[in-house]
Amino acid sequence: MIIEIRHYTLKPDRREEFIEFFEKENRVALREAGMLVFGPLRDLENPDKVHWMRAFTSLEERERIKDSFYNGPVWNERIEPLVMPMIAHFEADVTETTSGFEGFGGRTFF
Repeated sequence: MIIEIRHYTLKPDRREEFIEFFEKENRVALREAGMLVFGPLRDLENPDKVHWMRAFTSLEERERIKDSFYNGPVWNERIEPLVMPMIAHFEADVTETTSGFEGFGGRTFF
C-alpha cells in the first residue's frame, strides 16, 4: 500500500476554513476519484498547519488516479480555485507500508 502523508501550512487564520472546505468538498471529490483519504488532522503545535493522508494500492494506481483527478474538471473548476488560495506551502511524503502494517486496535487498514 502506498500512503502519501501530506503536510499543509495554511495562510494565517485560514485553518478552520480549509478544514470545513476539505470535509465538505475536497475529501468527497478525492474519494470519488478512487483515493482512500484520511483526515484532515489539526496540528497541535502550529495553528496554521493541517495534515492528511491518502492511500493507493500501488505507485501505478497513484499516478493514474492523480493524473485523472488533477487534469479533470472537478479539481480545475470546483476545488483548485477555492483551496489553493488558502495554502501557503505544502509537501508530501510518499511511503509504502510493510507487510505487517496494522491500523487502530490491531486491525489491518487494507
